[in-house]
Amino acid sequence: MLSRKGIIPEEYVLTRLAEDPTEPRYRTRERRARFVSKKGNCNVAHKNIREQGRFLQDVFTTLVDLKWPHTLLIFTMSFLCSWLLFAMVWWLIAFAHGDLAPGEGSNVPCVTSIHSFSSAFLFSIEVQVTIGFGGRMVTEECPLAILILIVQNIVGLMINAIMLGCIFMKTAQAHRRAETLIFSKHAVITLRHGRLCFMLRVGDLRKSMIISATIHMQVVRKTTSPEGEVVPLHQVDIPMENGVGGNSIFLVAPLIIYHVIDSNSPLYDLAPSDLHHHQDLEIIVILEGVVETTGITTQARTSYLADEILWGQRFVPIVAEEDGRYSVDYSKFGNTVKVPTPLCTARQLDEDRSLLDALTLASSRGPLRKRSVAVAKAKPKFSISPDALS
Repeated sequence: MLSRKGIIPEEYVLTRLAEDPTEPRYRTRERRARFVSKKGNCNVAHKNIREQGRFLQDVFTTLVDLKWPHTLLIFTMSFLCSWLLFAMVWWLIAFAHGDLAPGEGSNVPCVTSIHSFSSAFLFSIEVQVTIGFGGRMVTEECPLAILILIVQNIVGLMINAIMLGCIFMKTAQAHRRAETLIFSKHAVITLRHGRLCFMLRVGDLRKSMIISATIHMQVVRKTTSPEGEVVPLHQVDIPMENGVGGNSIFLVAPLIIYHVIDSNSPLYDLAPSDLHHHQDLEIIVILEGVVETTGITTQARTSYLADEILWGQRFVPIVAEEDGRYSVDYSKFGNTVKVPTPLCTARQLDEDRSLLDALTLASSRGPLRKRSVAVAKAKPKFSISPDALS
């Protein structure tokens, strides 16, 4: 990965980059099980599926979804079994025609130069993969042999189409492109335009574009209905906004995507203290678009638990203009700085706007006070005696 090669420092970990397994991990408590991992995998185990035959109704998708060792094993066995099957057929034809015992059959064999099962196996390979060494061939003596030749060619073409198509689809799967779509390790909540906003940063490491990229966000939490029904994974869609508004983004450079926490937001009553012990909160972010080079739709996912949301911090700028072009410093992709932010919920801030006014006044006076104190300390202290004035 890029971080292990030294291109991106580990302290600015991108969520789609693997963590170093050698680093010690200190956990004071057991964390909540994720619905979606940081790498985008859904943490759901399917058990007790009784209708297993449904997977065989879509054989091609089942083959594509298999792991590489299983796919390569099926790829090899499909060709080997078909060669052995038709080798047995060719051997039976030669045996029935008397071609295996010289002098007992007719002068013209069904297939020339077949004297054993080994030679029949070699002829089966030559027919199916169209090698054609020239030592063995079908004659017009046996119409059945001509029919088997046609059948084996059709079966071989079908096996080639399915197996090669399966290998191609596995190598060109959309999630491979999603490996270079990255999200910030942490999300932040801070002020923007006088409103509390949930923010995260998203970027693309490749120069090839993601066309018609859209981003969605959901809050997943455990809830209980008024009737007492427990919903373990209650999903609520919340709108995300970018610099130009809406869900569509132009991902030519890293962008800060934000969600305004208003009265319609499920985070409206979220307080800073809730981020330390709110175990049921998980925010899922989904980025989807069309790969420019292949035209395949790809999707990248990540999630943020409550302890991965930083209150009162802001992402540092990473795009700068250098030599007539814009450059992106990915080493600062996940860096944040502390900014003045009210330690209250969005509901409390809407009900009492004086909290925002007091915060604005304190932040505006802070630098002036520090500057005045610094000037006072730097100003030399001296006195003039009356004798010097006389």
